[in-house]
Amino acid sequence: MLRSERKSLRRFLFLYSLLMFGLFVLGSTLYYRNQEQLMLLRTKSRMMEYATEQIHRLRRLHEHFPKENRYPRDERFRSAIYDLEHVRIFSTLRNPHVDFLGDIYTVGDVIHYVKVLDLYYLGAKYLFIEVPRDHSWMNGVWRRILLTGAVLGLVLALLGYYLARLFVRPMRQSIRLLDDFIHDTTHELNTPLSSILANIEMIDAASMPPEDRRRLERIGVAARTVSTLYEDLKFVTLERHRPTRDENLDLDRLLGERLDYFDLLLRSKNLKLESHIQPVTIRADRRLLARVLDNLLSNAVKYNRRGGTLQVSLTPGELRVADTGGGMEPEEVEQIFERYRRFNDTEGGFGLGLDIVKGIVDHYGWKIEVHSQKGKGTEVILRWEANRE
Repeated sequence: MLRSERKSLRRFLFLYSLLMFGLFVLGSTLYYRNQEQLMLLRTKSRMMEYATEQIHRLRRLHEHFPKENRYPRDERFRSAIYDLEHVRIFSTLRNPHVDFLGDIYTVGDVIHYVKVLDLYYLGAKYLFIEVPRDHSWMNGVWRRILLTGAVLGLVLALLGYYLARLFVRPMRQSIRLLDDFIHDTTHELNTPLSSILANIEMIDAASMPPEDRRRLERIGVAARTVSTLYEDLKFVTLERHRPTRDENLDLDRLLGERLDYFDLLLRSKNLKLESHIQPVTIRADRRLLARVLDNLLSNAVKYNRRGGTLQVSLTPGELRVADTGGGMEPEEVEQIFERYRRFNDTEGGFGLGLDIVKGIVDHYGWKIEVHSQKGKGTEVILRWEANRE
């Protein structure tokens, strides 16, 4: 799976998971509140019976007061009476916070039921009944929520997997078609390109008139550009999974060879080469390392402005390639290593080069950084551990 596919799939799964989790939390909250309301309704019927009994006791106390002056109590509940002005007359409540506008409500670990009295027994207008909250119903509710969540999670995970496959299928089909096209194109390019390059090398340019020599150079530039593209296509379609043959390589010598190869392209755009190359030995596959160098140099030449500068610096553990081209926006830099990603339609190519570079860099555990500023140019920095040289 390509990085672009993985990135799109991660985004889809993240949004899907976030949406499903949000719906689950919302559903669980609604279910919890519904069960809480059912519990309060069941408790209310019981507390209404307690209130009726307590009213009878208050009436008896009112009728025999002050001969009887002990406030009636019950081990099943606690109670309190308040007058019309909300002033407490007497209370055995554990939690003194009362709500005169409520009917039945929870406060802390207790439940309060409010009964408005029709007759002012002992001057009371409000009777409050208090019972402890029964948490046993919560255990059952949480068990059902967790069980439902587990079942729904499994079902939604399977559904998400199915939807994710549907989500990336159009992209995968498009990429497969492009891969097939590239594979076919690679085979078709091999013979004529080899013939063109061989014939260019055989021509004696020194004996040609200046005008014909310039035409030959333009043909050579075009052929080398297509050759670089062909090597990328061949690597992607034929050589990507070939076993590597690591060896100790003189990176400075290989870099010099690749710069010589691109010399004609540099001169075609009138680019100035500023190089600082130190002797460096690195252990890698020559074929893979050549692909990295060719793509970095090719991009620096291709996207450079005419008459600009190409800076190449090689020191132990670090390679820098910088151009003075148009540069890129920050959001473009973040997507630069995605296969088939291109930001400049005026230049040729399939958008394979930096995807190849990133794959090789990741294979060896190297680090690559891209710094770019719109209108000023781009610098690519390749770093590796010194002990791997």
